[in-house]
Amino acid sequence: MNETSTTPTEIPSERPRPHWGRIIAWVALFALLVVVAMVLLRKQQGPVAVGQTPPFFTLTTFEGLQIGPTKMAGKVVLVNFWASWCKPCEQEAADLEAAWRYYQPRGDVLFVGIAWTDTESASLAYLKKFDITYPNGPDVGTAISQAYRTTGVPETYIIDKNGKLAYVKLSPFTSIGEIQSAIDPLLSP
Repeated sequence: MNETSTTPTEIPSERPRPHWGRIIAWVALFALLVVVAMVLLRKQQGPVAVGQTPPFFTLTTFEGLQIGPTKMAGKVVLVNFWASWCKPCEQEAADLEAAWRYYQPRGDVLFVGIAWTDTESASLAYLKKFDITYPNGPDVGTAISQAYRTTGVPETYIIDKNGKLAYVKLSPFTSIGEIQSAIDPLLSP
């Protein structure tokens, strides 16, 4: 009887392969943690502070006009965050409009209203109800309010002619006199 001897077939040694799925999952998790940490750090910083250069933004108004850094340059700019559902916003609406009508003829003061987390129809009804004529637009995706690190509404930021934040109000104005006392010192004689 003839026995055939068989030799085991050699299996080439395999190199360990990287586990790409695991690597990608860990990288994604790390990136998510970095984003969460940045958001938390930003929230802890609070709103933009007096003396800082406020974030630049471009607002497309409800009428379709764009208001951005070039239209704001060299002017005192009052930026007011509001919402139609905000009762304290209603308390200051008439005073803001009266102050706007007082300063508008000068040409060196600009009021900008930013509707925060609101629907367009509700925002437009609010503007009509209070006969607000200064430029207003939606904060699409809350990009502007996030840049300013707002904590709610109403919040008002007044920027001087040099582009520095000069005044912050984290509650409603109580009178037109209060608004004027914040703006008048920033105007040239």
